[in-house]
Amino acid sequence: MSARNAIRQFHRWVSMAFTLTVVANFVAMGVGKGAQPPAWITYAPLLPLALLLFTGLYMFALPYLDRRGGRRSTDDRNAPTAAV
Repeated sequence: MSARNAIRQFHRWVSMAFTLTVVANFVAMGVGKGAQPPAWITYAPLLPLALLLFTGLYMFALPYLDRRGGRRSTDDRNAPTAAV
């Protein structure tokens, strides 16, 4: 598995963890009957969110970094070129 694919897979799993922590946060607020949920439940989504930020920015920048480095995707190599 390449590093790019590993980062994509990591991003997917972290997004699921983030979703679960947000759902747990809403459940804790709803069940609490006016009481504040514990701080660890309230702040639990922040770590996955930070990881999603970094991996998402990396994946967003990949196409631009590839073009700048002179690498082209396989789609570009197989595209017909215009005869001049």
